[in-house]
Amino acid sequence: MLGNFLEKMVAFGKKLKDWQYPEWQKYYINYKLMKKKVRQYAQQIQEEKMDRRQVLKEMSTMLDKQIERTVLFLLEQQGYLAGRLEALGEEREVLMEHNDLSSMYELQVAYTDIGKDLLKLLYFVEINAIGLRKILKKFDKRVGYRFTNYYVTTRSNHPYSQLQQVFKHVGLGAVVGALSRNLAEIRHHSGSYLSIYDQPSGVLVPQDPVVDSIKAAVERLTHSTNFLRFLGKHALIIEEELPSPPGEDVVKQDFHLMSLSLNLASTFLYMVNTYIIVPTADDYATSLGAAATVSGLIIGCMPIAQLVASVYLSAWSNRSYFRPLVFSSIVLVLGNLVYAIAYNLDSLYILLLGRLLCGLGSARAVNRRYITDCVPLKTRLRYSAYFVISSAMGMACGPALAGLLEFNTSVLGLITLNEDTLPGWVMSALWLFYLLWLWISFKEPLHFENNSHSSQVVNDEGKEEMQDEESILDSNSSDKTGEMSHKPANSFFEACKLVTRPVKVTLLVYFMLKFATEMVISESNVVSTYYFEWSTGSLAVFLALLGLTVLPVNIVIGNYISNMFEDRQLLIASEVLTCLGILASFKFSTHYTVAQYIIGAFITFVSAEVLEGVNLSLLSKVMSSRLAHGTYNGGLLSTQAGTLARVMADLTITFVGYSGMKNYLNITLTPSFLLGIISILATWYTYNSLF
Repeated sequence: MLGNFLEKMVAFGKKLKDWQYPEWQKYYINYKLMKKKVRQYAQQIQEEKMDRRQVLKEMSTMLDKQIERTVLFLLEQQGYLAGRLEALGEEREVLMEHNDLSSMYELQVAYTDIGKDLLKLLYFVEINAIGLRKILKKFDKRVGYRFTNYYVTTRSNHPYSQLQQVFKHVGLGAVVGALSRNLAEIRHHSGSYLSIYDQPSGVLVPQDPVVDSIKAAVERLTHSTNFLRFLGKHALIIEEELPSPPGEDVVKQDFHLMSLSLNLASTFLYMVNTYIIVPTADDYATSLGAAATVSGLIIGCMPIAQLVASVYLSAWSNRSYFRPLVFSSIVLVLGNLVYAIAYNLDSLYILLLGRLLCGLGSARAVNRRYITDCVPLKTRLRYSAYFVISSAMGMACGPALAGLLEFNTSVLGLITLNEDTLPGWVMSALWLFYLLWLWISFKEPLHFENNSHSSQVVNDEGKEEMQDEESILDSNSSDKTGEMSHKPANSFFEACKLVTRPVKVTLLVYFMLKFATEMVISESNVVSTYYFEWSTGSLAVFLALLGLTVLPVNIVIGNYISNMFEDRQLLIASEVLTCLGILASFKFSTHYTVAQYIIGAFITFVSAEVLEGVNLSLLSKVMSSRLAHGTYNGGLLSTQAGTLARVMADLTITFVGYSGMKNYLNITLTPSFLLGIISILATWYTYNSLF
């Protein structure tokens, strides 16, 4: 029943109208009218029937009138709620004077009723804010003018601005604070000298459920960016934009904490498995009679196989999560065993086969999909951030673990255990332990056990409403066409057809940053050995410290910097810094110092990490809603772009190495620098559409 309903998903404008409160209908912005006007303006400008300035003036006037009607009603409702709060405050004082505690429950119910009405008002403001943002975005795309920047800047900074009431909800904060304080004191602080203002904002005692709902609504409304939200964008796990109306029953999704933990553990172990061989790959290659630069091919075999694994495991997760994870674990156990025994078999081909098997066991697409499909929306952002943290910690722990495996022994004189083979043996044991843990503790979501696809449909509901696809629909298209516009892509090629110019640019940027970071990491063993004669332990410490920069840098960006600048501004800045880091790494003289290498590598790596979060944040905004769900989604496209970049970087290391080490460093850095320049130019060219 739910599936049949969701298959008939309507366009954003009609859904917006359906979710309006009937008694307040005349106070909402007229989305349908403004959409029609935008279409007319675009056509008239194209046919040169209207001057651009006249269009901007008419559009501004229309928006001003729409916002004024909404804001005046909002102020009226705020005053009404404030009056009720004041009356209840006076009643509470009387009850406290007479020590009439028996009536406190009725007073609490009255405050809760106000809270429900306040939640309703917040929802009203949020719906109008979303509609207004989409109209502005539609106008910019259709008319080809940066009207949003002009309109928001001129209105929000004006002393008589009414736009602040919509986007900054001026005045509502006071009502929310008064209600929260009174409810909290009635429930938890009666007879106490402390108020909620004496408590740290992040550790308040449990409050009335309506207050929690209000706080969640306020957080959505402010669109404030924090550390978790910023990290969540790295995972490209996107929240629904339209909120659930107050009181509306929400279908609960399957959520098993241990199963989620197993997915996060899989993410962590896979990243450890990827980077544990970096400090020793060159030594392993030379021990088998190959050049040290073949380490690039050894490292690159894993992402090569991952290109295939991401697709088939993502498709497999449509039917099950448990079976793909079991398959992944078994393949990784075997792949690491093959990698380890290649030393005693004295075969480079066996070594490469082992790494290819490890890449075929990449379950990152399944791990990401589990969070998207099975974690409730309320906590999805937090766990998507944990997904990124798990990846970052695995990236740091891989080289660090390799640094602890510096010894040489053998078992029965047949199996050699040294710094080259131990990463394979250790990872094989860890994946075997993980497989047993998975078999015992994983719980398949109920929608798979019941042979139903309800979870996928429920998850798609929020995502289908997240972005407005009407801008790419013909104005005379039928309802059936409108419904088809929300269906996920059925193939990789169909998904590629949905890639617009802004999406192409963000994927290009993602390719560039992954190429640059892979080059820094994968060639570190060759460069550090050739120029500085670092030991495996020294290189392991360097790479571990490099990986550990991910979290503190993202904390700073997520909590502070991203609140001060637009995503596209940060995108340009971090691209420039990445290029400067690459440029600083070039060998310009006969003497190449450790300080120059470390500074260049850190600037490149840290800038690229910042760039990744900002870029994926933009990708989630500019991509089609049809790429927000299904097997062939935006996450898969970005993963494939990043994986292909890693493959190209690793192959570049190997091929350039055959020409000798004299100009090796500069030749391998040149593609990264050129890609960075191209990315900057492409970003600048599409700057106005990146929002």
